[in-house]
Amino acid sequence: MLPPEAPKGGRPRIPDRDTLEGILYVLKTGTPWEHLPLELGYGSGMTCWRRLRDWHEAGVFTRLHQVLLDRMNEAEQPDWSRASLDSTTVPAARGGSQTGLNPTDRGRPDSERQVIVDGRGTPLAVLISPANHHDSMLFEPLPDAVPLVRNGRWGHPRKRPEKVYADKAYDIPRCRRACVQRRIKVRIARRGVESSERLGRSGGWWSGRCRGSAGFVVYGGGMRCGRAFTWRSRSWRAA
Repeated sequence: MLPPEAPKGGRPRIPDRDTLEGILYVLKTGTPWEHLPLELGYGSGMTCWRRLRDWHEAGVFTRLHQVLLDRMNEAEQPDWSRASLDSTTVPAARGGSQTGLNPTDRGRPDSERQVIVDGRGTPLAVLISPANHHDSMLFEPLPDAVPLVRNGRWGHPRKRPEKVYADKAYDIPRCRRACVQRRIKVRIARRGVESSERLGRSGGWWSGRCRGSAGFVVYGGGMRCGRAFTWRSRSWRAA
């Protein structure tokens, strides 16, 4: 899965496992790369950063996500009966092609992270868009971004959930047509119809924030996108 090592002289290469532990340490604690303690045995912070950059460019983490989903599917872990889709805003102080002036945060440069998760909250796909783009712009690309998940024992690869739940931001005819075209049942809260009075009822529509969660949203019977957002928010550098 890892790219081959380029032969070169000089000092011995830091083992990939040690470097990976250094990368996870920085992402979890928020320690600046240049301040990664050498006594931990992970190598220098710049070594870890370069290894992370090379692995990202080589598609290592995309393949890792695919392998994990395949293994989970073999164990019948993904819940394909329903999926939940939601977004959250993340700072993007350094700018980039996927940043925009956030109209809800005094025009600061931010990005919008949108995720689709299965019935157990397992992330199936994540896409990034500028913060000044409407949430519904990625409604169609997001289900299509779910990779084909293989089952090593029987059946065909799968990538479509049976239902998709989303909040009122996606209550647009274009979003509903996208689900119908993909043979996915639509469970989008309707503006002016579903109200917060049904908060917490089984099968009802509701959305709210949970302490410590960025964009924690629950739909019909406890569908949670916020689990994925919360995990990334607690991993400071990954967020």
